[in-house]
Amino acid sequence: MAETFAARYQAISSRDPRFDGQFYTAVKTTGVYCRPSCPARTPKAENVVFFTTAATAQAAGFRPCRRCRPDASPGSPEWDLRADLVARALRLIAHGLVDEVGVAGLARRLGTSERHVHRQMVAEVGVGPLTLARMRRAQTARMLLEASDLAITQVAFAAGYSSVRQFNDSVVEAFACTPTDVRRRGPDRGQPGGEIVLRLAHRRPYAAAPLLEFLAARAVPGVEAVVKDSYRRAIRLPRGEGVLTVTPHPDQGYLTARLRLRDLRDVTAAVARCRHQFDLDADPEGVAAVLGADAILGRLVAARPGLRVPGHVDGFELAVRAVLGQQVTVKGARTLASRLVQALGTPLASADGELTHLFPTALAVAEGDLSAVGLPAARVRALRALAAAVAGGNIDLDPGADRERTAAGLLAVPGIGAWTVAYVAMRALGDPDAIPLADLGLRRALAALGAPSDERALGALAERWRPWRSYAAMHLWAHAAGPSVPAESRLAG
Repeated sequence: MAETFAARYQAISSRDPRFDGQFYTAVKTTGVYCRPSCPARTPKAENVVFFTTAATAQAAGFRPCRRCRPDASPGSPEWDLRADLVARALRLIAHGLVDEVGVAGLARRLGTSERHVHRQMVAEVGVGPLTLARMRRAQTARMLLEASDLAITQVAFAAGYSSVRQFNDSVVEAFACTPTDVRRRGPDRGQPGGEIVLRLAHRRPYAAAPLLEFLAARAVPGVEAVVKDSYRRAIRLPRGEGVLTVTPHPDQGYLTARLRLRDLRDVTAAVARCRHQFDLDADPEGVAAVLGADAILGRLVAARPGLRVPGHVDGFELAVRAVLGQQVTVKGARTLASRLVQALGTPLASADGELTHLFPTALAVAEGDLSAVGLPAARVRALRALAAAVAGGNIDLDPGADRERTAAGLLAVPGIGAWTVAYVAMRALGDPDAIPLADLGLRRALAALGAPSDERALGALAERWRPWRSYAAMHLWAHAAGPSVPAESRLAG
């Protein structure tokens, strides 16, 4: 990330898209803020102010540029690298937690006071959690106005506003135009069939094919599927169920997310989970700068530029599937997960093509009959203990979790070891610097590359790959699998 005024000004002068979302350029003479890649004429340096977040620029009285849409740019990857209180708060706000439980609930989740959260966030990003949540709400409103035929009143409540008047005032304040004007200018309005269709931006390059192949190899029948160039799944959201269909358009810098939601107020959570699953806020240039220069990984990075780490929409589901996959093949783990869904999953109110079920809840796994799944007794005990800990609130498995606390909680579950913890950190918690050092697939890939391949050697090599060890693991898995599906080896934890 550009650190000095001169470096940032050079980035906007060259319209460098690598910095979109990492900082914002506000122009004092026009009252507008832009993303670094904005095609408009570069303003004079004396008229420029830089902000780290769109919400900070807006709080300072600037409005978003209608040409480059800075409020729709990818998020800053800096916060994914960090695991401190502010980074966790930003991830939780992005997932809509403040809309659900307020700032007091956010503070409880972080294990601190409202005052401390506010003070830390103002010091780090320039605004408090409520301002950031309001900005997120306005962005959701804008997406819905532009991408749906919902009545404006419906949009107001779906975006999380308590009244239409509050909604109108917020939109005017954020975008300097009325909701009707926002809708009139929207490029994507009028989607048929009750779907909300959104464009979610990412940085380029974006290796879509390996990511879809990875998800296809692990798709649990009834819950998810990869159909042609799209990923589809049933998803449990805070207020109800939904179905999402995601289609990448890597050359255009975005993916299309089609959402069918039981409760429209879940749109913020659904978008955040899509972004997490498809790693849309990643910094491919930053990853390539470290891993591409490595003597072992350099050619792998060149072969798959923009390779992402696939996240997951449900951390508990991911953890269960990791436990099911210990000591079996990817295909075997998929079979076991399918049996679990049939035994304890929740049928959708209305099947949507090949999608028929939601993955079982933690409570269902903790208390349900697992005999039909066909697991050894030790694995059953591990699943029940994991599910009970998650259902009881003792283990958090979402991107806003305290990573160290979650790792300690998982390791305390009998039958869960370092491999599972690292895999969950990579995909459920979104940690870009996790790597399962005991993984057989990684060691085989290193051996094929002519590098030392025992666990100790892998650990030493991995120190060179910080802070992107999760991406290093993905590149090695992809290389071990050949040109198609990256396949990690499941080892007992």
